[in-house]
Amino acid sequence: MADKRTAALGFIFVTVLIDAIGFGIIIPVLPSLIRHLVNGTLSDASRYGGWLLFAFAIMQFVFSPVLGNLSDKYGRRPVLLFSLLGFGLDYLFLAFAPTIGWLFVGRLIAGITGASMTTAAAYIADISAPEERAKNFGLLGAAFGLGFMLGPAIGGELVHFGPKAPFLAAAALTFVNWLYGLLVLPESLARKNRRPFEWKRANPVGSLRQLGRYPVIMGLVGALLCIYVGAHATQSTWSYYTMEKFGWNEQWVGRSLFAIGLLVFIVQGGLIRYINPRLGNERSVYWGIGLYGLGMLLFGLATQGWMMFVFLVPYCLGGIAGPALQGLISAQVPASEQGELQGGLTSLVSVTSIVGPPLMTNLFSYFTGLQAPVYLPGAPFYMGALLLAVSVGLAYRSLTRLAPAAQPAPEPVAEAVAVE
Repeated sequence: MADKRTAALGFIFVTVLIDAIGFGIIIPVLPSLIRHLVNGTLSDASRYGGWLLFAFAIMQFVFSPVLGNLSDKYGRRPVLLFSLLGFGLDYLFLAFAPTIGWLFVGRLIAGITGASMTTAAAYIADISAPEERAKNFGLLGAAFGLGFMLGPAIGGELVHFGPKAPFLAAAALTFVNWLYGLLVLPESLARKNRRPFEWKRANPVGSLRQLGRYPVIMGLVGALLCIYVGAHATQSTWSYYTMEKFGWNEQWVGRSLFAIGLLVFIVQGGLIRYINPRLGNERSVYWGIGLYGLGMLLFGLATQGWMMFVFLVPYCLGGIAGPALQGLISAQVPASEQGELQGGLTSLVSVTSIVGPPLMTNLFSYFTGLQAPVYLPGAPFYMGALLLAVSVGLAYRSLTRLAPAAQPAPEPVAEAVAVE
């Protein structure tokens, strides 16, 4: 039994790792692909890129709870295999799409089936003893971080073999993983632990509404919302911005994304364990948001490509803010309602992934287009810095109203960084 659990954990680790590598592989080359399909400029491509992210995010927001509930009825294995198959088909659509419309078809399919992380977490919960779950859940964050470090770097180099090579490599990895799961992966959810599917429990808006039950934390939730939307200045426009302003090719975009992944891994996986306990949650929020905002401003003001690598340091150190805010929010909610709170916060992240990409990419497109009143490719970063300033104000207002209490520093939460 122990050997089977170890093998299953290994498969889940590889599944998430391959998913992250496959996702990362296509990021450096996607702007060039879109630009080719629309026969336009980087400014045009960024606008389409934002709506592609929107299409994926809104489908995932709607269907993730549906697939989660289906996995409670039919088991984790079929849902996980279905998810992998959807991602593999998406990469093939990206490789062979004759028009931009087919890219949207692929992204919609990936969004509908894209519950691999959620189902992988449920699988780990099924096979882990309670005292081992935290350690085993850490495997997911480690796998995603490692995959996101490797994926963009691999994609940037694979483009030497042709524009389709990164997409075909991502598809091949995903289908190999799907085949391995089909032949080897056992089911983790015993039949006695399954339950009927209920549409009311698959409502994506329900979890979000639950946040309204805790008015004392709404200011802090608003601060977190501004951080997540503002972060899309980097996550959604990085490739377009660096190609437009510094003339970077796919290789340099891939190398820069590797650097981002490495720094996030260092901060989230190591430094945060020492910084947050010493600063405390409240000061971690202020320092973290300040460093985030500083990084955004510096990105927008950079005049040379090498500066972007230097300015990544304060930006990534800003990662101490999110876990501290989550710790402060969690401390205001009873222990019996923590699961409901975390479900609401997860839904909040999904909503920002719907709002953020079109907002930031359309800003970039407008201020780099021919009709722009002023050429300002850094506009998304300035918007991000503004949202972070609002975030500080909301956090300060809420924290001054809360009764003083000793707040334990939160366990670090691996922040997934997806950059276009």
